[in-house]
Amino acid sequence: MVRAAVMPGPERRVEIRGFPKPRMEPGAVLLRTLFSEVCGTDVHLHHGRLAGVPYPIIPGHVSVGTVESVQGEVTYVDGAYVRESDLASFLDVHETCGKCWFCLVAKASTRCPNRRVYGITYSAEEGLLGGWSEKIYLKPGVKMLKLPEKVSPESFIAGGCGLPTAIHAVERASIELGDTVAVQGSGPVGLCAAMLAKLSGAFKVIVLGAPEKRLKLAAKIGADHEIDIRQHREEERVQQVLSLTDGRGADVTIEATGVPSALREGMRMTRDAGRYVVVGQYTDAGNVEINPHLDINRRHLEVRGCWGTDFSHLYRAVKLVERYHDQFPWSDFITKVYRLDEANEALADVEELKVVKAVIKP
Repeated sequence: MVRAAVMPGPERRVEIRGFPKPRMEPGAVLLRTLFSEVCGTDVHLHHGRLAGVPYPIIPGHVSVGTVESVQGEVTYVDGAYVRESDLASFLDVHETCGKCWFCLVAKASTRCPNRRVYGITYSAEEGLLGGWSEKIYLKPGVKMLKLPEKVSPESFIAGGCGLPTAIHAVERASIELGDTVAVQGSGPVGLCAAMLAKLSGAFKVIVLGAPEKRLKLAAKIGADHEIDIRQHREEERVQQVLSLTDGRGADVTIEATGVPSALREGMRMTRDAGRYVVVGQYTDAGNVEINPHLDINRRHLEVRGCWGTDFSHLYRAVKLVERYHDQFPWSDFITKVYRLDEANEALADVEELKVVKAVIKP
């Protein structure tokens, strides 16, 4: 039997259950889990804030492990064959069809109606399809990526889902050389977005967040200014950003908070004719009131949503960790490693901001 942590339903404690070892289909791969992350999405799942989740589920949508068995010939994106003992990860998004309007015309596979996601939209009754498990069953067609020699499982999972998500957000932000970028939120997505903004050519990066240990890490990865949201009210925070930008506001602001009220504040700290990217509102946390004329139209503000990731973001995340494995303190992102039976503690610590990155080691 394979042990896995199961989320039975909203507001219910995670419990350990045993599952039979899966019967391998042609083209399937069985991964022995080394690490799986606990992120803000898992907290939202625990509170039932995402529609269409087929509880009970095995959470954990970004994971890394070693290949235990392969059924038939399976290849990575570069054409190399998947072999037993390979250190590998995979794109959590599966079953995008590649033939619908969104896949073929809009080139937006994250909006494919057939899209399923490991650890989120697969039920535990369908098998070992989440990372909080000793083994993960990779269905035929799951897109896998072998980790390069310089990318350890720890450094990969330190980036976790935050890094490819931030890559997508920065891609949407169209940051230009010399820009000033404000990042709302100092969790894994916000920290990665701040780092990527600098790599994209931003001359000044301002991170707004809390608690202090997250802001210290923001400074360590290259942020120029950190604003503690617990020490300053909304108006003060906006005024600080304006004072750091000659009164104009940031050229680009990236919202990575998950708090709806942050949108109104973020718009106010972005300059006229600037860009505002919303990536933190992955789940429905409520409404916020804005004035379309004053907040968007008259200010000629460009607002861009950012939903999910595709394989290109995961691929570039791994390449980035490989390229900058010495320059950035990836290991510092991981605050604590938890056992499977400590999943409830991990969820609570993430929700209470006691950790930057929580990781489960089955």
